[in-house]
Amino acid sequence: MHIVVINCGSSSIKADVLDHFSGRSASSMTVERIQESSPVAEIDGEPLSLASGLSGHGAVLEDALPRFLDNLPADIEISGVGHRVVHGGERFRNPVRIDDEVESAIEELCELAPLHNPANLEGIRAARSILPDIDHVAVFDTAFHATLPTRARAYALPGDLVEKGDLRRYGFHGISHGFVAQRAAEYLDTDLRDLRLITCHLGNGASVCAVEYGRSIETSMGLTPVEGLVMGTRSGDVDPGILIHLMREEGYDADDLDDLINRKSGLRGLSGITNDMRDIQQMAAEGNDRCRLAIQVFSHRLRKYIGAYASVMGGVDAIVFTAGIGENSALIRHRVAQRFQFLGAHLDEDRNREIEVNTDNPVERISTATSRTHLLVIQTDESYAIAEDTSQLVLGKDRLDDHRPIPVAVSARHIHLRQETVEKLFGEGYELTSRNPLSQPGQYAAEETVDVVGPKDRINSVRILGPPRNIDQVEIARTDEFLLGVDAPVRASGDIDNTPGILLEGPAGKVELKNGVICAWRHIHMTPEDAEHFGVDDRDVVEVAITGGDRDLVFGDVLVRVSPDFKLEMHIDTDEANAANLCPKTARGMLISTPGQAQLRRRKTTFDPVDAAAE
Repeated sequence: MHIVVINCGSSSIKADVLDHFSGRSASSMTVERIQESSPVAEIDGEPLSLASGLSGHGAVLEDALPRFLDNLPADIEISGVGHRVVHGGERFRNPVRIDDEVESAIEELCELAPLHNPANLEGIRAARSILPDIDHVAVFDTAFHATLPTRARAYALPGDLVEKGDLRRYGFHGISHGFVAQRAAEYLDTDLRDLRLITCHLGNGASVCAVEYGRSIETSMGLTPVEGLVMGTRSGDVDPGILIHLMREEGYDADDLDDLINRKSGLRGLSGITNDMRDIQQMAAEGNDRCRLAIQVFSHRLRKYIGAYASVMGGVDAIVFTAGIGENSALIRHRVAQRFQFLGAHLDEDRNREIEVNTDNPVERISTATSRTHLLVIQTDESYAIAEDTSQLVLGKDRLDDHRPIPVAVSARHIHLRQETVEKLFGEGYELTSRNPLSQPGQYAAEETVDVVGPKDRINSVRILGPPRNIDQVEIARTDEFLLGVDAPVRASGDIDNTPGILLEGPAGKVELKNGVICAWRHIHMTPEDAEHFGVDDRDVVEVAITGGDRDLVFGDVLVRVSPDFKLEMHIDTDEANAANLCPKTARGMLISTPGQAQLRRRKTTFDPVDAAAE
């Protein structure tokens, strides 16, 4: 399957025809100086003469794209068009087929990315008019970071101001971070959903991302691409007080500050010469102190972020370097990774100097063979990533044709215990007593309760669910977190590595759990027959609309769990149920049925293998 990938930058257009599986390019077109009176175009390195007087992405693409397509070999058939769109805002969490409604929504988001979204939109409109009979797909730079938890995306600003201006952290380079994370998982022969990764996209623009079990949970860029790492011409993190000082003391206005932090800072500002790391490294080797400082500050900032993200995730399985600097600068990789022994990452200096990544060899390891944490260099390819995402939607992999309703139950705070723990709390040989059966076959709410004691406060009489399991697990809601004084991650049931512990008090004793406190990832239980009926698999992630309460809600990140022992039902916690006005006042310590109904809208294709034979 061949996909046209169109990337309309602020002053350029790049178009490729790619094989969706291999990423091999059949043909490429570039157009530079789009906003000038005489744009410059090439197809596969050969000049392309454009009609005179053209200016702007839409007009240029309407002239150039048909000729680009006519130049393709006769045996190549275009199956879809993928468009890179910089900003998807709150709405777009995944790639999406483009229709008039999506076009309008992208237009509404132009104020969040005024240099890029308008250009992206012009490219979309021109391409849809030229190729109206095939699927066009928008792939958003921000979408990979849609899973950022509230604590990671919020700024410490007044709420009314934040709400009025949509002032939150969105993150960027998501297409690249998602792509290299998946390639790292393939290289390590491990499901991405079982890994903790830190991906470092280091180019003229630079960002770092914490990918925990397939989900972006932290990233260095924020509302705009200025926040975070030192970049080619962007400052990265800077004390806002400096900008206030420049306004008061130096007479800077908003445009001056914009120019300063976006175009005159970063490596260019530090070196005083250039934003090209290759030149900076050369001049540093020749004794230029400002270039040496630029390298030191760049490396220190990145190392600081990596250490912080490893702490946020409670460890890391692999650290990935990618993009121009990450793939090609052994010096930067050395300066960043040389102190990571405390993470279990030991740099192999010889491999670091010698490796080269390319299309035929896209992944290399630069850590020693005995390193617990891998250091990887991976070639990124955003066009290839867009082609893969587009192919999945062209094939309809996201579609769910069965829209029958799924019952919704509230999973209030509760505890699962091992038999050994039951006996420590209630006495030797003690067995749980069923109070009432639950909706899931074979499970019950026990008569027994225990007190949960956190660093800050306690919750008494938390009910145990039976029968005993092979792990101890305490499931709470976000409001319980604050009461107890713990920081519980969102996890699938049973995934308790790197989670906090808690004290349990029973009538016959106390047990100090070393881990096991989680906020359960909202999920749907299905039998294998249900899963086949809906067209999903175990561990798929789906988008779900919930109705039946006073407020209809859409959840975009719902986990599917499949087992012959399950009954079809969606479980949400009390906070989520309260948001939909579904929560019965009696919901304590058990699964409570509600009048709510869930309907699957689409499935996330992020974790799907790409079908080589698909057409």
